[in-house]
Amino acid sequence: MPCILHLKRFAITLVLGCVLSHAQFAIAAYPDKSLRLIVPFAPGGGTDQMARSLGAGLTKVLGQTVVIENKPGAGTVIGMDLVARSASDGYTLVVATFAHAVNSTLQSKLPYDSDQAFAPVALIARGPNVLVVRNESPFQSVKEIVAAANAQPGKLTYASQGNGTSAHLAGEMLQNLGKIELTHIPYRGASLALTDVVSGQVDLFIGTAAGVSPLLAGGKLRAIAVTSPNPSSAFEGVVPVAATLPGYAVESWYGVYAPAGTPALIINTLNAAIQQTVKNPDFIKKIENEGLTISVGLPAELEQYVQSEKNRWIKVILENKIQVQ
Repeated sequence: MPCILHLKRFAITLVLGCVLSHAQFAIAAYPDKSLRLIVPFAPGGGTDQMARSLGAGLTKVLGQTVVIENKPGAGTVIGMDLVARSASDGYTLVVATFAHAVNSTLQSKLPYDSDQAFAPVALIARGPNVLVVRNESPFQSVKEIVAAANAQPGKLTYASQGNGTSAHLAGEMLQNLGKIELTHIPYRGASLALTDVVSGQVDLFIGTAAGVSPLLAGGKLRAIAVTSPNPSSAFEGVVPVAATLPGYAVESWYGVYAPAGTPALIINTLNAAIQQTVKNPDFIKKIENEGLTISVGLPAELEQYVQSEKNRWIKVILENKIQVQ
């Protein structure tokens, strides 16, 4: 009987040893196949554009193709949930945005735990949003928009790339501080929202710098104000919303996450690859031209930044009773 027990223990030890050796080999060989970078928005918006630039750079650095997959809907929840349920092997990543910091407050029931379902990889960039109108719009300033909204409450419309996104809450803050009433029109992505702003179907859009810059350069949109507390060097001559509505401040950001449980060695490999990618002059030029500032650091820095954003927006969301169903 003792011999049988010893044999069983030996067999178990041997199996565990093989499993661990295989796992260690898989981690050491990472990456040995293509990666998926999930974008929780429709194609064409600022997040999509940034992700494609990042993916192209990571493909060169990692030696494996990084495939961009757009999974829009539910204020980024669909895309984020896909990643939360994916294998923790480093082959499925997501570009998280402002919405990730606020969804747990906005939505009473998420299919994942925002604090537990993801492993931070790296913060990529930060930048202001920009309040824009179509080029033919009569509005020239925030003051004029506030006056028009006061004259006809609810008539002016503003678009967003989805409920709970930075554009949505930026509009809510504009209403709150301006003491005005606007009508929110959510879309399944920034490109769809911008199409209707350009055509005149919607009056206003407070979009990411990356998303609106091409249309500003093409003369299809006009910038009214930036959402940073101070003027942005990328938008010369464009005043902050705060110049008219003191205290107004909204910042967009992009960060990369993996599923929780992804091995630290893989997280560190990805972080190093991202740090190398963002040093490429072409990437720097594209990011800076779109009004963004590169802010790459260690994984823990992304976690700290997002926690500070959560704490800042909880009060705004609760005080204004903003909920997303």
